[in-house]
Amino acid sequence: MRFSLFIAAMFLSHAMAHADTLTVAVAANVQYAFDDLQAAFKKESGHDLKPVFNSSGKFFSQIANGAPFDVFLSADMEYPEKLYKEGHAIAPPKVYAHGALVLWTVKDLDLDRWQTVLAGPGVNKIAVANPKTAPYGREAMKALASLQLEQAVKHKLVFGESIAQTNQYIHSGAVEAGFTAKSVVVSPEMKGQGKWIELPKDVYQPIAQGIVILKHGQKNNSMLAQQFHDFVLSKSARAILERYGYILP
Repeated sequence: MRFSLFIAAMFLSHAMAHADTLTVAVAANVQYAFDDLQAAFKKESGHDLKPVFNSSGKFFSQIANGAPFDVFLSADMEYPEKLYKEGHAIAPPKVYAHGALVLWTVKDLDLDRWQTVLAGPGVNKIAVANPKTAPYGREAMKALASLQLEQAVKHKLVFGESIAQTNQYIHSGAVEAGFTAKSVVVSPEMKGQGKWIELPKDVYQPIAQGIVILKHGQKNNSMLAQQFHDFVLSKSARAILERYGYILP
């Protein structure tokens, strides 16, 4: 009997530990800021987070097909709104930040003349996140179209699966330049590496990014999911997001 009680206690302990860890689907543009968000939440609540990073479009497909995520930090509002409408989230998403789009290079390019430079012979490859699944890629393509550059650079575009892969292309020098999130280039890990320029706000829509509690989170860890949701909208989290170049709602 003592052995049985010991085993039962072990299973209960494991279950409680698991319940106290929240699994968060995090849009790739938030990856660098999330380290600070995670540390601040741990300090404030005592609870751990298990982040998974990917493009928002891929998360949408995974969650719609039953992936066990508790909370979704999206790179836009469209995907979390769809999840709510389709019954995969418990409430409409809320905007936690607006993301800014930048052009980044580790090459010796004149970014003061970036439109001419991108269209010119000195640039052969330009990285963009897949516009079908990554909101930052979608807005980058809108910016190129707005500036009437899309046709001039169409044959130069190299599409990353997400902002994370796009950053790899840029940072490694595999491409001459690429479009990414401002939160990446101002992060401690990337600050001072290469050059970047923020795109004018009138050529794209600053990206409203949404947070939503998913049905899995409500069913398995509703209190902690709500606690993290509220934390992301709190003053302390907003200060972190602003530090990473996000525009606060």
